Amino acid sequence: MTPDQRRVAIGAASGIISMAAAMWLLTAILPHAYAPTAGDRLAYAAAANACAAIVLFAMVVAVGNARFLSEAIDPTLHKESQRMEVDGRVADNTTQQFVIFCAATLGLAANISEDRIHVITAAAIVFVAARIAFWIGYRIHPLYRAFGFASTAYLNLGLILSAAWLAVR
Repeated sequence: MTPDQRRVAIGAASGIISMAAAMWLLTAILPHAYAPTAGDRLAYAAAANACAAIVLFAMVVAVGNARFLSEAIDPTLHKESQRMEVDGRVADNTTQQFVIFCAATLGLAANISEDRIHVITAAAIVFVAARIAFWIGYRIHPLYRAFGFASTAYLNLGLILSAAWLAVR
């Protein structure tokens, strides 16, 4: 394994461990919500997804403002700075991860019991924190994005598998 691969593997592993610990802690301390019907739980998930979208919106605004205030106002001229390029890639990846997150949380909400619905709030909090970590890490050095990427990807995997399990059981 190269030094760069080791750095990414350590970042990814620590991201997964941190995500799992944060989910455990948040689900233990967050208050339970009132959502007795599937419709209530879906509405709850939709609200959590809207909160999770705030970080994506911030990324889109960062890219838009940077373009407006620079020569890159015309994207066809390819005059983006490295920071703008990173912010654009972060926004693209966050869009991809957000689509998966929304599908997973809505699928989970449709079948989860009312006493576990706060898992979706915990997931939204972790999603936002992981995406911010991805953004900061990418800005520091592209290899440092592994922590935030793995946190988000494995959060989404856990949500998808949970939603699928509850749907077929």
